[in-house]
Amino acid sequence: MDVSEVAVVAGGVAAIGWVNWYFFLAERRKAAVAAKVGATGVQQAVIRVEGGYSPARVRLRAGQPARLVFDRREDSSCSEEVVIPDLGIRRFLPAHQRTGVDLPAQRAGTYEFTCGMGMLRGSLVVEEE
Repeated sequence: MDVSEVAVVAGGVAAIGWVNWYFFLAERRKAAVAAKVGATGVQQAVIRVEGGYSPARVRLRAGQPARLVFDRREDSSCSEEVVIPDLGIRRFLPAHQRTGVDLPAQRAGTYEFTCGMGMLRGSLVVEEE
C-alpha cells in the first residue's frame, strides 16, 4: 500500500471510532436543570428535542406531580418518540410542536428517558427535599 491508501484507511477507522464513541460512550452534560413549580403545585420542565435532549438531566422533587414539555424542533425520525421505561410511558412527539407528558408523584431515584431507538438519552433525577 502506498501512503495515500494508508491515510484513507486510517481516516476511515478514525471516523468509525469517533461515531461509536459519540453515540455510545461519550458522557453527556452532567448539569441538571431543576423543574419550576407552577401556581398549581405541579413541577414543569421544558426539554428541547433537537439532535438530543436539552437539558438532558432534569431534577424533580419527590412526592410532587410533574409535567415535562418536550419541544421537538426537528423532523428526524429518531426523535419522534420519547420513552420512560420505568414509568411505562411512551409518547409520540410531533415535529415542530410541544408535547406535554404528565407524571404522577415519584419516589426518589433516577429515571432514564430515551428516544424510541434508544440513541438519544436523558434522565429525571427525583430528589427528596
